[in-house]
Amino acid sequence: MVRFLHTSDWQLGMTRHFLRPEAQARFGVARIDAIRTIGGLAAEHGSHFVVVAGDVFESNLVDRSIVLRALNAMREARVAFYLLPGNHDPLDAGSVYTSRVFRENQPPNVHVLSGDPVQVEPGVTIVGAPWLSKRVSADPLAAALERAGEVEGTLIVVGHGAANTLVPDMDPGALIDVAAAEAAVAAGTVQYIALGDRHSRTAVGGSGRIWYSSSPEPTDYDEDDPGWALLVEASETACDVRAVKTSTWKFVRQSFELAGRGDIGRVRAWLDGLANKERTILKLSFIGALNLAGRAELDDVLAHHAEMFAAIEQWERHTDLVLLAEETDFSDLGLSGFAEAAAEELAAAAGGEGDHAVGARDALALLYRLSRGTA
Repeated sequence: MVRFLHTSDWQLGMTRHFLRPEAQARFGVARIDAIRTIGGLAAEHGSHFVVVAGDVFESNLVDRSIVLRALNAMREARVAFYLLPGNHDPLDAGSVYTSRVFRENQPPNVHVLSGDPVQVEPGVTIVGAPWLSKRVSADPLAAALERAGEVEGTLIVVGHGAANTLVPDMDPGALIDVAAAEAAVAAGTVQYIALGDRHSRTAVGGSGRIWYSSSPEPTDYDEDDPGWALLVEASETACDVRAVKTSTWKFVRQSFELAGRGDIGRVRAWLDGLANKERTILKLSFIGALNLAGRAELDDVLAHHAEMFAAIEQWERHTDLVLLAEETDFSDLGLSGFAEAAAEELAAAAGGEGDHAVGARDALALLYRLSRGTA
């Protein structure tokens, strides 16, 4: 029986356009910290080694400092790491794994899976299926499964790519053939297949021996179950897989129905009630109708909380918030001249449809906030 940790899709150096610079910096630090978390989990659970099933780096062009910090974090972990090049960081002519900064600073406990079988301890061998370019035209796991037949003892295959049972609408020639993988497991040729590419924890097939680990930190809203590493105990006769939590960040989508200013308190209370705001990224949508005063109050709430959260995005595609421009909205603001004329023009345009009307409603709300001195 061999015990190890399965992780993948670290994507070190990943950036997100909606993050402010300071939030982006914290987002990047969290991905390096995840390596230390994984190392700590390996020590806690007595794992013999860690396999990283592809996309260790966001690309082969990541900054030198990211490579150095990643290697240092793995060095400090004092457990062996076996890194598989994936589609983001393929083992091509410009690979980060053959770069000078990687080679000169690679600690002895960090190994790159180039495709050759690697005996990690007596009777236990890893066969990796590295990507040699950013695109493949054949099953990315096929060559590794073929080599597996030449190895005796407990064999772990480490691969990267989409499984044909999960994305049947993609080009089948570039997908992992789950039936072939299951056949190798059933024949006893392979004891465990560690996969990467899917950022949500997912079992593949019915054997219980083929898994996507998920990314250690979430990367987007669409991920069903990110933020895990898998603790695997495998032998020729048994396999046990247990998930251990690694994430500290989260992506959250939320929709609100608003019928008036009274409903804005629900938005405020929900935002106030979320924990770890500095590590939470929100995408919010709103459906309903507000007058200008209500829209201004909502904008104030969002602007106030935006400084506490990593990011607050508005989910425009799912937002349908009608702005009711009532005559009394500007009556107590003392507008005159150009400002008054602009308000009247925007109010007329806001009653229409399409992008122009949406822009007019946003501008009208901003004018209201500026008139009150709250923007």
